[in-house]
Amino acid sequence: MSLVTIIDYGAGNLHSAAKAFQRMADEVGDSTVEVTADPERVRLADRIMLPGVGAFADCKAGLDAVPGMVEMLEEKVIRGGTPFLGVCVGMQLMATEGREKAVTPGLGWISGAVERIRPNAPDLKIPHMGWNTLSFTRPHKLFEGIPDGPDGLHAYFVHSYHLVTDDPSTCVATTEYGGPVTACVARDNLFGAQFHPEKSQTLGLRLIGNFLRWTP
Repeated sequence: MSLVTIIDYGAGNLHSAAKAFQRMADEVGDSTVEVTADPERVRLADRIMLPGVGAFADCKAGLDAVPGMVEMLEEKVIRGGTPFLGVCVGMQLMATEGREKAVTPGLGWISGAVERIRPNAPDLKIPHMGWNTLSFTRPHKLFEGIPDGPDGLHAYFVHSYHLVTDDPSTCVATTEYGGPVTACVARDNLFGAQFHPEKSQTLGLRLIGNFLRWTP
């Protein structure tokens, strides 16, 4: 039985995420979903999801405040190659740093900085909130069965900042909001989604299902 752990560090919509993951785990089979703040439970994980809602600095401080959690994530994800999915600020925390009010160091897994969205149209308000389609910049296993482009499926976004990657190849999907906005990043066993899969209906459930089947 494959164990999927959702990290509880006081900064995510854990109930909605756990419900969506369990729904797809039941469909995929041979998977169980657990929400935990215990690094020793994370040690047993076959897949890891890091949620995040709020300000970058607050989320990083919350993650740092869980004894041994950052070290366990480094052990499991970076050195151990465990499939990892970061969502919203959980994706942003993968960056080198966040630039929201002050510069805050991130986990440093995806080279780049989390910067404020600056739409090129004055009528577009921040935060960017609502439903948008995606544009894939390169194929990825987590996109299987998900059509992109103007007639593709929609994802639900609510954010004021996005991860601007140093290496263009690590940005695997964008969305349009007065210019391109980073929607997904990936490298090796890491994947991040700026939108909320648990709130993105068909697109989100397919992405979660693909994550549960993913062997990087």
